[in-house]
Amino acid sequence: MSRPAIDPIPEFDPKLEALVEQIVDRKLAEALGDVNSRLEDAFSRLKEVEEASIAQRVTIVVFSGDFDRLIAAFIIANGAVAMGMDVSMYFTFWGLTALKKETKYAGKSIAEKMVSLMMPTGPGAVGTSRLNFLGVGPAFFKMLMDQNHVETLPDLIEVAKDLEVKMIACQMSMGVMGIKKEELLDEIEYGGVATYLGDASDSRVTLFI
Repeated sequence: MSRPAIDPIPEFDPKLEALVEQIVDRKLAEALGDVNSRLEDAFSRLKEVEEASIAQRVTIVVFSGDFDRLIAAFIIANGAVAMGMDVSMYFTFWGLTALKKETKYAGKSIAEKMVSLMMPTGPGAVGTSRLNFLGVGPAFFKMLMDQNHVETLPDLIEVAKDLEVKMIACQMSMGVMGIKKEELLDEIEYGGVATYLGDASDSRVTLFI
């Protein structure tokens, strides 16, 4: 029994093959370009959502009780409010001095009274981080600030209060430093680590001074 004849495979025209390849390549490029465009648009929208989720807020941890550093903290805070941003200032350890209005000893333990004696009575009595010279430094810098029309630390604190800067005293630090609520300003709030992290997590700027 003879096998049926098999027709030879026709040869493709090279020009036709090249044309098909060009068409396929163009279609693939168009498809990939569309995909890339969609991805770029998706990433752009995601970035907008992320940026929108971060509030126009500045969070400042005030740890230092030095005259010059407190000045810097309140200048930054007041400047941020002037730019339309919300500001939260968290005062801990030595920074609590900026919130003191008076020093009381009644009802305190001996250790708490000792700490109170060693701490400045308020923002008007703090020393500088350098060139303090047993208290002469702050007076010298206050003179220079007056000559250059720079507000004093107590004045900057009053401005912050008027601008409704949120000032929070660290309750844990108050206990360690022997500071009672009645010794601090009336217009402040009280909180802890959770309070700070809640504000810092959605802030554009966070500082530790």
